Amino acid sequence: MNKFTFTASVCVAFFFAACGDDGGSATRPSEESSSSVALSSSSSSVIPSSSSSKVTESAEVTKGSITDTRDGHSYKTVTIGSQTWMAENLNYETANSYCYSNNASNCTKYGRLYTWAAAMDSVGSWSANGKGCGYGKTCSPTYPVRGVCPEGWHLPTQTEWNTLFTAVGGQSTAGKMLKSTSGWNSSGNGTDAYSFSALPAGGRGGNGHFNYEGNNAYFWSSTDDNSYYAYSMILYYNGDYAGLDDGNEGYGFSVRCVKD
Repeated sequence: MNKFTFTASVCVAFFFAACGDDGGSATRPSEESSSSVALSSSSSSVIPSSSSSKVTESAEVTKGSITDTRDGHSYKTVTIGSQTWMAENLNYETANSYCYSNNASNCTKYGRLYTWAAAMDSVGSWSANGKGCGYGKTCSPTYPVRGVCPEGWHLPTQTEWNTLFTAVGGQSTAGKMLKSTSGWNSSGNGTDAYSFSALPAGGRGGNGHFNYEGNNAYFWSSTDDNSYYAYSMILYYNGDYAGLDDGNEGYGFSVRCVKD
């Protein structure tokens, strides 16, 4: 077991101990999981590639913005290589989404924390691609899954997160490159070299407790591992790495949408 997988497994399962969704238990089922795990342009730059052998070219970065027509909220965006991402966490209010510590100012600061069902739009408010997905349910999403994202955007897959890691130099240093330059505890800030500006929003357990603001960031993917766990991207204050591991679908994590 590699370092990330061990650390992530401990953090996701242990940080939110006694959590579930709608009465679900945090105890992981016995099945084995496989861990790997309108846009306006304003400026662009080229970030030199990492010395990692996985990266052979520089990733071009273009900044822009998007307005969510559902509520008029505007978000910064950034194009990194071949992908265009929101450069802020989604803050669209929907059922089963929360402000950290139930404090509205934290939604302004960090965006909202969504259960996986809410992130996937399991009720089918915006599309049917993730309908019926959630804790304890077996579903077969049709990709891309718009989920709770604005029109023209979608919840990233496990593969799309891995594509981002490669573009910024590989998993071993992706955390440093993607984390914001302030807000992380114990001088755990990143360089934000690609303007992704990941903030340590922490998360919400299925029992309603909030944990690890300032320490960790958790982001949903649209790829599930089994009926209870879906892959999430994780960043830590005390490490430069990033990666994917299982997250209990009843937890509340941040959402970053990627452009269709």
